[in-house]
Amino acid sequence: MATAYFAFQQRPDQEFIFELNDDERIAHARRIVSGEERERVHVMGRIIKRQAPYNPRWDFHLSPDTIHFFDYAIEVCDANMQEVEDHLPEACGAFLPGCDWCPWDSKITREIHIPMP
Repeated sequence: MATAYFAFQQRPDQEFIFELNDDERIAHARRIVSGEERERVHVMGRIIKRQAPYNPRWDFHLSPDTIHFFDYAIEVCDANMQEVEDHLPEACGAFLPGCDWCPWDSKITREIHIPMP
């Protein structure tokens, strides 16, 4: 099974890096980056409240096995990454119930090549 890393943006100054380790999801993300996929282009997954080494700007990351792509989602899971960071102690309760995060305006911008130690 391969591992790949991708970045999505919400605003020009906000980038979030996530890990995929499922061949089908990796292929889907690559189709989004290439412009071939135009429908299910937004990223959704369950947050984990700790920093990941590949995404050091944020104190949370997405659990790779919960990530999938969507066209539309319910409003209760929508937030921008700075809001999640600012309200991380409340996340998984009234804010982002079940730890599900679905930023509606997320857009995968690139694949990241991270050297393995």
